[in-house]
Amino acid sequence: MKTSPSLDSGTGKEGDTASGPRLVVAVDGPSGAGKSSASRSAAIALGLRYLDTGSMYRALTWWLLDQSVEVSDAAAVARLAAEPAIEVGTDPHAPWTRVNGIDVSAAIRTPEVTAAVSTVAAVPRVRAHLIAQQREIIANAQGIVAEGRDIGTVVAPDAQVKVFLTAQSAARADRRAAEASWSAISPQQTQVELDRRDRLDAAQSGKAADAVEIDSTRLDLDQVVDIIVRLAQVARTR
Repeated sequence: MKTSPSLDSGTGKEGDTASGPRLVVAVDGPSGAGKSSASRSAAIALGLRYLDTGSMYRALTWWLLDQSVEVSDAAAVARLAAEPAIEVGTDPHAPWTRVNGIDVSAAIRTPEVTAAVSTVAAVPRVRAHLIAQQREIIANAQGIVAEGRDIGTVVAPDAQVKVFLTAQSAARADRRAAEASWSAISPQQTQVELDRRDRLDAAQSGKAADAVEIDSTRLDLDQVVDIIVRLAQVARTR
């Protein structure tokens, strides 16, 4: 089965109300920096679609674990990369992720999936397969905020706005530990896991040369969103 991009054809065009030239906003950065919350909020404020590319890697990882596939076996992961039908919703008010028609929006956020997703994402065939789907979703949207690793460098290198959202590792660990799926894990344990993921992810991603770096360590969500929205508004006037 093929991975299937979804433009929420059954939920109307909410979030696809951008006027003027097509606008792509790419938000990259390390785990726990707040990419998802900031990107969704910015998409809503700008009237754009929203794509969480990380959810696609998580969905494949969830399916592999559910099928008892050893994710450290790169050959097996590569062979099965295109097997599950993965769909993602792009309405920023209510994004969702499905695998073979099953809603896995919550299931892909467990610590088990989080611990394995960087290993799965490092497999070249996985990346090639999912990046092709991500590019198709972006190309079919009138305007979109796309977030995840390597968005500005690989997936959407021509995005009009590129943001690299970062924060000190201790702050990222505190934020991730506060999430519901991480409630039983201490900030110290979470920081060890984030540092491990940073090392794994570094080989596949990096900051685009033309990206605007935002350090969110001492900023709240509204402040980060305001910066992204202002960058997008400037880009719309060019």
